[in-house]
Amino acid sequence: MAADPDGHRATTVEQGRFCVARCTCGWRGPARRARSLARTDAEGHVVGGGGRPGHLRQND
Repeated sequence: MAADPDGHRATTVEQGRFCVARCTCGWRGPARRARSLARTDAEGHVVGGGGRPGHLRQND
């Protein structure tokens, strides 16, 4: 799990054959077949300040 001081806590979740990065802020990355890519998405979200172009954000 990746975390930053602003409260973003990103982790990965498996969905069938795919792995998705998700954050407590509602952000989620694209479905990936490789867990390592999903982890990289999660780390990039946290380090990048909470969002990256091309990634999805879940609106609650």
